[in-house]
Amino acid sequence: MSDARAAIAAVRACVRAAALRAGRSPESVALVGVAKRVASERVVAAIRAGLVHVGESYLQEAMARRAEIAKRLAEAGSTAEPQWHFIGRLQTNKARAVAQLFDVVHTLDRPGLGEALERHAADAGRTLDALIQVNTSGEAQKGGVPPDAVAALLAASAGWPHLRVVGLMAIPAAADDPEQVRPAFARLRALRDSLRPDHPALVELSIGMSADFEVAIEEGATIIRIGTALFGPRE
Repeated sequence: MSDARAAIAAVRACVRAAALRAGRSPESVALVGVAKRVASERVVAAIRAGLVHVGESYLQEAMARRAEIAKRLAEAGSTAEPQWHFIGRLQTNKARAVAQLFDVVHTLDRPGLGEALERHAADAGRTLDALIQVNTSGEAQKGGVPPDAVAALLAASAGWPHLRVVGLMAIPAAADDPEQVRPAFARLRALRDSLRPDHPALVELSIGMSADFEVAIEEGATIIRIGTALFGPRE
């Protein structure tokens, strides 16, 4: 628990400093702890230490341990109920499980996936928040729509009452220096801002990971996805 508290405090101190440099409120940035290949007990410790948002990249991994995490929290007398974010690439045939298990989907990248999430969320009697993943680098191996296709996907989302599109997400090309990804973050912010007059719900920017989240915050991130800086090396 003490290690988890210290790690969260260290990341939040950096969040605060970056937000203040940008003239923003630190409270405007949500910290998502990325639990990919992290032992369940470490995730539980982080939740008990105050982590509110947990991100999962792999559906099978998430399904296998959600019950375990809930059990461990109950045994510890914790009433914490984290918000669960799906941040991995998503196949349409897995939309039903994601719509049932998660609160936010960061990787909406095609109309067919949106339609499937809408249908399954409606069947489950719930509403999901979603972010459109934008492929800012043009890398073929990455998911996401090209920037010039975001408007069309937003137009399609008007027919999905159980799927609220609330922002954009991106994973820029890897770089040794965080300053090298600053232009990509700035372009995504500019894209969101250009679309907001017609889509006022488009508020969130999910950008920034352990190596570059301070630059992302300076460029407008409202959600940062942090793994190693919170949990240490993965197993």
